[in-house]
Amino acid sequence: MGNQITIGQYLPGDSSIHRLDPRVKLVLVLIFMVTAFLVETFMGYALYFALIVLVTILAEVPMGRLWKGLKPIFLILVFTFVINVAFTPGKVIWTFGPISVSEEGLLRATFIAIRLMLLVMGTSLLTLTTSPLELTDAIAWLLKPLDWTGFPSHVIAMMISIALRFIPTLFDETNKIMKAQKARGADFESGNILQRAKAMIPLFVPLFLNAISRADELGVAMEARCYTGNNKRTRLNPLKMRTQDGIVFALCLSVFLAISIFF
Repeated sequence: MGNQITIGQYLPGDSSIHRLDPRVKLVLVLIFMVTAFLVETFMGYALYFALIVLVTILAEVPMGRLWKGLKPIFLILVFTFVINVAFTPGKVIWTFGPISVSEEGLLRATFIAIRLMLLVMGTSLLTLTTSPLELTDAIAWLLKPLDWTGFPSHVIAMMISIALRFIPTLFDETNKIMKAQKARGADFESGNILQRAKAMIPLFVPLFLNAISRADELGVAMEARCYTGNNKRTRLNPLKMRTQDGIVFALCLSVFLAISIFF
């Protein structure tokens, strides 16, 4: 299960995307997420998918890694699709009892499903090509304007990066616990949805205990390395904006705005 989670995983490499300034990648992903909700045509989404494929090739990331990352959200995609199809009013094209399917519902459901896929693939590319340390520095830089209010930007940035990093780890732990309980006779696959959900409850206790234990070990390790969490910490490799980073940012920003405006 864990190898299907791409958000939070880092794939080491030396591609042009890996070498980009993490602040540029983070801001571009945020702009990408916002503009993706402004697109209202299939052509616009096709251009976004083409852009993701291009970035994936430049980053030397196997395309299969991104598709695997969509599998865990398959049920969410199906649920949102069905809800929007069934409850969006409009020109009815098919009726099944109290449920009416409209053209507007199909269109809206398709757009929302595509948007969710784009968001997952975009954030997956960010974490696959940006190390946790670089991502922490980028988030801290983005939150730095709040320092004058006393907001602990560096601490929040560290918390976010650790949370992203441990998403695949928690899924790996869940997979191991499921296999151990299956070996002892547990059944997670038979029965209806409610019975399956009830069978998953015994997973939460060991998973919760493992998460607490891992968090305690991480805290001890950080204290042993004299981590204090203040904003005066120095960096071995400080972030430096290069000319090519500015060019890439301006080019991608222009493309995002053009797609969101004209499509």
